[in-house]
Amino acid sequence: MSSISQSQLSFESGSMAIRLDCYLPLVNGHRLPAVVGLHGSGGGHNSMTEPASLLAGQGFAVYVLHYFDRTGTTSVDGLPTIFRHYPAWMKTLWDGVSFVAGQPQVDPERIGLLGFSLGAYLAVSAASVDSRVRAVVEYFGGLPKEMKFFMRRLCPMLILHGEQDQTVPVAEAYHLQQVLEKKQIPYEMQIYPGVGHSFSGEAWQDASLRTLGFFNKHLAGAA
Repeated sequence: MSSISQSQLSFESGSMAIRLDCYLPLVNGHRLPAVVGLHGSGGGHNSMTEPASLLAGQGFAVYVLHYFDRTGTTSVDGLPTIFRHYPAWMKTLWDGVSFVAGQPQVDPERIGLLGFSLGAYLAVSAASVDSRVRAVVEYFGGLPKEMKFFMRRLCPMLILHGEQDQTVPVAEAYHLQQVLEKKQIPYEMQIYPGVGHSFSGEAWQDASLRTLGFFNKHLAGAA
């Protein structure tokens, strides 16, 4: 595992300043695969610190996107808020990918998304319309059914979900699986028995290893 640096950058989306927490490997001389991290509805971008550090330590440039900055949101209080702000968050993610793709240390042909819960929905949604996204790892999210009207493509995905999730039913994972199979898109999937809408202990460790392996396969190995 290599040493990493942590910093923060910002860019503009919808006339708002959007922050990015940057976790970068201390390596020189070549462009890196990049992962954009998307927190869940609690707004806890700090929840991305551990996976971001893990990926950066293995050679990925990781950028955790504060997409709530676009709408002045601190946390989501229900579905009406999500429906109201979802298009703006999607545009923020699009602009975020553009910003990340322009970073001198990033290979713009090797960009992936890592999303938790609401962030996972955004990641899958973005992958259905943005050809720059080459791989997605989604934790306890899914594909909004409304996106079927806009879907132009999909990319390889890793689906991670708790079988006993009471917030985002595991049926969302199986629906995404069906869409990927119908479109013959490569995917991997792990459903954790007895696990709810967050991972800890062995489930978290297993999911972390699967995440690293998946991005190594579809981003790091795609040079």
